Amino acid sequence: MAKRSPTSIILILIAIIAFFIGASLLLAPITGKKGLLTKSNKVGVVEVTGMITDAKDTLNHLKKFRESEAIRAIVLRVNSPGGAVGPSQEILEEINKTKAKKKVVASLGTLAASGGYYIASGADVIMANPGTLTGSIGVIMNFTNVEQLLHKLGLDLFNLKAGKFKDVGSPARPMTPVEKEYIQNLLDNVHEQFIVDVARGRGLLAHKVREVADGRVFTGEMAQSLGLVDKLGNLSDAIELAGRLGGITEKIDVVVLPKEKISLLGLLFGEGPGEFLQRWLASASPVPAYLFAPGN
Repeated sequence: MAKRSPTSIILILIAIIAFFIGASLLLAPITGKKGLLTKSNKVGVVEVTGMITDAKDTLNHLKKFRESEAIRAIVLRVNSPGGAVGPSQEILEEINKTKAKKKVVASLGTLAASGGYYIASGADVIMANPGTLTGSIGVIMNFTNVEQLLHKLGLDLFNLKAGKFKDVGSPARPMTPVEKEYIQNLLDNVHEQFIVDVARGRGLLAHKVREVADGRVFTGEMAQSLGLVDKLGNLSDAIELAGRLGGITEKIDVVVLPKEKISLLGLLFGEGPGEFLQRWLASASPVPAYLFAPGN
């Protein structure tokens, strides 16, 4: 038997390694712990739960599902009272990008109000339970005046500023009529953005949305009669619908990507035991919010 040269042995080894690498790429998971095989019968579920204070995870999950050939359609599962305007708008923009490539079905859980409804409005189809609380198309901005309390404590809070509106909303003094008008104009502008985006996403006339955009919440059944929701059904129904819209005719496999690990601070200020504190902080912050915050 003829001896192989070192060069030929190296070439054979390279070929074997290349073969295994190629095979592993074909069979390896695209993403997530459980993985997404190349078989294209999968529906990806993106969960938006609790206060919308940061869009990073949701944007990443939407992008991964959008770019995966194994995912045929996406369900946006919303259980949220809404939250900050900026992250809500970022998520809606990403849904619009995704919708251009794949069908997106929004599934509304217990509560999908204000910013929660805002992000859902971009989906191809919105499905809610009959008793889901949704809508709350409005903007809120909370202020606190502690001037009298400071006086009782013998404290004097003041600031120096450059720009007459720089300390609008200071808790140490009442707001002037001019300042109130300025803030109201700001909120009206953000409110109009909400209305226009919902009208665009739902294919409704803006004046029709404006008629129900007074901050009221509706049940899923009521929202359907108003054109804010398309169908009634639960998460399983939404997954089934998304799969069929995506062209899946066989059994549908569901993929849910793992969330980032939550640190101790994350538990305090994010989901879990700290969610109430997080909600209170966000609803009390003097920034415009697409937030369902009864009692404020």
